[in-house]
Amino acid sequence: MAGREYSVADITVLDFDEHVRKRPGMYFGVALGDPRLPTQVLSAVAGHVAHPAASVAEVHSLSAGIDIVGDLCLRVTVDQPHAWQDAPALGYFGSLLGPEWWQPAAAAALCEKASVEMWRDGRGFRQDLAGLRPVSEVEVFDPPTGSGTRMTFTLDPRDLRPGAAFPADLEGIDVHGPYCDAAHGPGRIILRDHRHGTSRRCR
Repeated sequence: MAGREYSVADITVLDFDEHVRKRPGMYFGVALGDPRLPTQVLSAVAGHVAHPAASVAEVHSLSAGIDIVGDLCLRVTVDQPHAWQDAPALGYFGSLLGPEWWQPAAAAALCEKASVEMWRDGRGFRQDLAGLRPVSEVEVFDPPTGSGTRMTFTLDPRDLRPGAAFPADLEGIDVHGPYCDAAHGPGRIILRDHRHGTSRRCR
């Protein structure tokens, strides 16, 4: 029996955020509606900070605070030495999240709303997103000292089972995964749950 022939007309090209929503298991290991999804998103974002793209920093070199500020709201603040001069380059759909932050960008794709802030040398830039799509132009803001990135994610409850939330047990968060064999570096990640007043330090 002859195989079916395919043409370009049979191929559907999905934008990055559409692909995340269609195949979330490829990014977070679970499907939409799975009660483990918030935990997997938290682990994936923390893991990306520990294992950033080579263009951002070396493995295990960044320090970050990850704050759970609500059942579906997460804030990530990374001490990141930016290389841009006048302003950061724009990434997906003209947003401040580009491929060097692909895992947080995948998390944003599952969000009802998100925001990104980047700063260095006294200059700060911020932007609001709906999913991964900008809902505002990049704005200038008065930044903290140093150089860094702050991302806030509010997961879309329509993708989750009722009662789904980020986990209360921070000890169960794996920021390295089974394939990490890199030596410990100077970086650290501090997980803080403002709902329960608990914290955990990861290296």
